[in-house]
Amino acid sequence: MTHETALAALSPRRQSWAMTPSDQTLPDLFADVAQFFGLSRPAGQCFATIWRAASPPCADDLVNALGLSRSGISTALKELRGWNMIGIARAPGDRKEYFTAPSDPWDLVGRLIAARHRQMLAPILDRLVAAEAESPDIRLAALHDVLRSVGGAFTTLAASDGGDLAARFAQMGATGEKPRKKKKKK
Repeated sequence: MTHETALAALSPRRQSWAMTPSDQTLPDLFADVAQFFGLSRPAGQCFATIWRAASPPCADDLVNALGLSRSGISTALKELRGWNMIGIARAPGDRKEYFTAPSDPWDLVGRLIAARHRQMLAPILDRLVAAEAESPDIRLAALHDVLRSVGGAFTTLAASDGGDLAARFAQMGATGEKPRKKKKKK
């Protein structure tokens, strides 16, 4: 959702934020996916609610929808902003922050890859460089080369737009389907 679209969606704020049990399926699913990538469950629930919303929700809307505490929602939103997973929109004359999320799932995957690289792999590479300087062990240099290549792949994937990222994963066989072996004719 673009910033302009988000602002346009803010004007008629008629959406009810109370969730039925069937509405809770997506936040619960995103909570599980979030944990896989290293985000907290509340961050996943907040993201799902923002992502599926017809108009951008504010923090109070998320509290009402998810039944989480205001401090829990604030912490989750800070986490999502740190991962570049959500944006902030403001309505003219309103002091509240309203939250938006990219609609393309492949864009989300690219953002998750970039965040994991920034938070996990980059610090490990820095520590590895320091360890290499202190040790004559050649295995450290080999490990550094491997992790630098993995980091380069992460950077390339994270910089890809949604369509290119989808094509790259399809090319790598990330669909989970294994090629079938052809049976030999007898």
